[in-house]
Amino acid sequence: MNMHHEMSHDEIARARLEALRCEHRDLDEAIAALSAQQLTSSLALQRLKKQKLLLKDKIARLEDEITPDIIA
Repeated sequence: MNMHHEMSHDEIARARLEALRCEHRDLDEAIAALSAQQLTSSLALQRLKKQKLLLKDKIARLEDEITPDIIA
């Protein structure tokens, strides 16, 4: 049997969210490792931190997209 399963928009968004979270954790570890070094390039560190912030924004947008609005 060859079952063809297409992912829903929600499943795709959740998979993308998990990938972004993983990338965010990796960046966090890279920033920590770079910060621990004596001869750290501040420019490289700034770029990693900026990239991490951009990922955080993407994660927040995806979480908002996945989570339904609830009228209180």
